[in-house]
Amino acid sequence: MPNIKSVMKNDIKSKALNAKNKAEKSAMKTVLKKFDAAVVSGDKEAANAAFQAAVKSVDSAAGKGLIHKNKAAHQKSAMAKKLNALG
Repeated sequence: MPNIKSVMKNDIKSKALNAKNKAEKSAMKTVLKKFDAAVVSGDKEAANAAFQAAVKSVDSAAGKGLIHKNKAAHQKSAMAKKLNALG
């Protein structure tokens, strides 16, 4: 544990931000898994709704710096291909 007051505050702040980022990234992954499950089930309407939510989640994560913008584009492209393959 640090001895300097400002470093202690920064340590607490860092841990809080780390937990927040981890939670948001986990939520994004959950939405992506729900999209994949909808695609596997073959339900076009459910997959389309899950796609909308997944794209929003990925864009939000990229905007906050949780993932790189190119990774976001790659994920959205892959999801669009899966959705279009349904028919």
